[in-house]
Amino acid sequence: MTQVEFVKLKRPEKARHLCELAEHFFNSGNKILITVSDENQAVTLDRFMWTWHKGSFIPHAYNNGAVDCLDEPIIIELGERNPHGAEILIMGQPCSFEFMGHFRHVVDFAEVYDQDLASQARQRYASYREAGFAVAMR
Repeated sequence: MTQVEFVKLKRPEKARHLCELAEHFFNSGNKILITVSDENQAVTLDRFMWTWHKGSFIPHAYNNGAVDCLDEPIIIELGERNPHGAEILIMGQPCSFEFMGHFRHVVDFAEVYDQDLASQARQRYASYREAGFAVAMR
């Protein structure tokens, strides 16, 4: 069963949390897929992952079609594709239930610093439970 974990964000620092989570799962020996909503977010996150924490190295690639990234443990992806068979999905943007069901562990974000985003997260949380996912708040 897919485990969906919600991470509360009290400030708009999703990129930092994406990096921390990717590093945590990578250090545990996992392959990770990070989904983002557009090319600007993908490029920004790709650059940020090289510089976000001094002394930290997170081997990753943005799957823009220009490079072969199938051997990378962490891939940044625009669509619902899992080119390297990751078991961990970190959603920078929500994905379909069908796609989420292919992963062992899924991370979503509850952006509680914004009333509208928090409301959307509550709705997703309820929808995940109704769809049969094991859901937890962190």
